[in-house]
Amino acid sequence: MRSLLGSSLSFIWLFMAISLVQAQTYNKTVFDTDGEPLEAGVQYYIRPAITDSGGPFSNILINNTCPYYVGQENSDASEGTPVTFTPFAEGETLIRESRDFKIEFQAITFCIQSLAWKVGETDATTGRRLIVTGEDDSTYSLLNYFHIIGTEIDNVYTLNWCPAEPCPINCGRPRCGEAGPLIEDGNRLVALDGTVLPVQFQRVDI
Repeated sequence: MRSLLGSSLSFIWLFMAISLVQAQTYNKTVFDTDGEPLEAGVQYYIRPAITDSGGPFSNILINNTCPYYVGQENSDASEGTPVTFTPFAEGETLIRESRDFKIEFQAITFCIQSLAWKVGETDATTGRRLIVTGEDDSTYSLLNYFHIIGTEIDNVYTLNWCPAEPCPINCGRPRCGEAGPLIEDGNRLVALDGTVLPVQFQRVDI
């Protein structure tokens, strides 16, 4: 009986320790390239954290047809298109790891639609899900919510799609995916389900 009780207590302590680590990671603040907290509503460039991986993220138009796709500039010398982050949690002013938020390009375009990022169609050739722009008009707008995961390197992160906060109970488990490059027809696009691209966030000087 004493051995069984000891095993039970050990399991409880282990569970509590794991839960504490998960909670700390869940609320961990994301930082920009200057080491400052990433703020909601502030404009940032998303840049690859490794060289020879394309330029900053940008909105790309394919065949002059809306909607815009999320992609990368071909050269790191280009600025790209700035984005803002809007947390799902009402009143939250900082962007935190593993927390859901919307990403939206800040640009003037001729496509009369939202520039919020959205998980789009599956590419017929690669089977990867492309990231496009536009609003998800379903009940919980799950396709519009992304989150950030930290890496072992300070201020370097990955972008992920695995919404939880907008619908924690009734929506089931989504087919989560990490964002990375997809080069197709001369365009450097961003898609899920393939090679992961580590990124950094550079605040826009206004």
